[in-house]
Amino acid sequence: MTNKEKYRQLCETEESKIPLFQQYWWMETVCKDKQWDVLLCEQNGRLVGALPYLHGRKFGLSYILQPELTQFSGPWVNPSLDFDSQIPVLDDLARKLEGLHVTLYCQKFSPEVTNWLPFYWRGFRQTTRYTYRFDPLESLDTLMAKAQPQRRKRMELLRQECTLDRQVGAKEFAAFHNEYYLRKSGHNLLSPTTVERVCTTALDHGNALLYGLRDSHGNLQVADFVVFDRMCAHSLMSGMAPNAPRNSTTLLFWHLIDNLYGRTATFDFEGSMDPGIEQFFRSFGATQTPLHCIYHSRIPWGEKLLHL
Repeated sequence: MTNKEKYRQLCETEESKIPLFQQYWWMETVCKDKQWDVLLCEQNGRLVGALPYLHGRKFGLSYILQPELTQFSGPWVNPSLDFDSQIPVLDDLARKLEGLHVTLYCQKFSPEVTNWLPFYWRGFRQTTRYTYRFDPLESLDTLMAKAQPQRRKRMELLRQECTLDRQVGAKEFAAFHNEYYLRKSGHNLLSPTTVERVCTTALDHGNALLYGLRDSHGNLQVADFVVFDRMCAHSLMSGMAPNAPRNSTTLLFWHLIDNLYGRTATFDFEGSMDPGIEQFFRSFGATQTPLHCIYHSRIPWGEKLLHL
């Protein structure tokens, strides 16, 4: 049995404990037409650790990087293990990763993975990234009570202008998303085919919401795609019409948060290091949350190549 076959079985039996972005079905979806594999750690015939990864080769260089639309990957360790027992599992995964001898490596670890020492011991390096979270995710009334009165008033006025659509189609969203990015930056790193495939698969699994706001003529003004499991929801993709009403994105987020309350424990805005985006997410009153970005290069200019 291959590692991937073992991992598929693990995900089916430990589904509630393995985060969505590390699930077998997610890796199959976002790595379509690409190569992915998984490192495993076994103790007494029991799988206690795993590290799924996307790998490839370009310009003669081998690499392991984040798959598209995957906010974190890296190691998973069975949460039933105490801290001391987790150390040898992480070290085993780091050793096996080191043994792949790839030219470039870069993965963002889940915010729940706070210990990267075994990777440091083996020569891997780290930088800190940030996201913003409601953790725990509270009721909308509780969260809105913390918002500024002026913001609450604007939301009520906007509710009268826009209609919530809880069933935006994946195909419509893929085109809307593509038009938004072409208009915004002249290019879109995500093809409409990829966006539609990921949306459709996640919705079919019951692990996603695809909501939008429409004007009085039925035109889509803003839309947002959120994936979630029992542990956390992640705002993954969004789009906006050229003349969308001001604050419509904020209103849509509140609708999504309201519908996710009770389904998941945490809401992650998928924070950005971009100052403007960071300020927008922070304005909701969410908590800044660090996560480790772990990288390694076997060539002197590898770090610059990773940025590219």
